[in-house]
Order: sequence, then structure tokens, then C-alpha cells
Amino acid sequence: MKMMQVSPALAKKHYSEHVGKSFYPSLEAFITGGPVLAAIIEGLEAIRVVREMVGATSGLLAEPGTIRGDYSSSRQMNLVHASDGPEAARREIPLFFSQEEICENVPTITPWLRAVDE
Repeated sequence: MKMMQVSPALAKKHYSEHVGKSFYPSLEAFITGGPVLAAIIEGLEAIRVVREMVGATSGLLAEPGTIRGDYSSSRQMNLVHASDGPEAARREIPLFFSQEEICENVPTITPWLRAVDE
């Protein structure tokens, strides 16, 4: 986890599929407008669990109790991003973290998280 400032160049890489779209300039302005907290989260079904905590893309459609549902009213300026699958995570992590910043760790509790036959 780290706090960082997203540059316009990084924003273009991160949101490459949106660069030519009409809403891209405001999206870039938002993500580069202040510091962000970037994190790599690992764990059992981490992508599904985090995306459920984040909520629907539009804050107006997100369930109460989710980050977007409680703190957002926009589809573009929704305060939080979460990779939508393993491929996206593999593409996005190196955009925000150098290899030296990633600390490999296996928590000592790992054997107790699930039964062997699950």
C-alpha cells in the first residue's frame, strides 16, 4: 500500500481503453487531482470480495454499505477502483508498483483459513 500522485502519463496507461472517449479528460483530471492510495490485496477470493465492498460503478446504483454507495454519486468520479479480474490485476499492479515495492508474504494463519478439502 502506498500513497502516490498519479501523473497524466500514468492515467493514460491505467485508463488506456478510455483515452479517446469524450469523458476521458474529466476522468484524468479527477485521478490526477490529488493523491491516491494504491494497494495490492491478496487473499481468498480477494477480487470478488473487494469488488463487493467497492460496489457498483455508479455511486447512485451502488448498495448502501459499499464504498461507492456511501461516498459517491458519480459514475466517473467514484473514489475507488478495483481490478475486475486476474488479468486486469496483472496489468495494473506494475503500473502502480515497482517489483522492489512488492513484499512477498505468506501469513502464518494461512493453513487455518480453509479446510484441506475445500
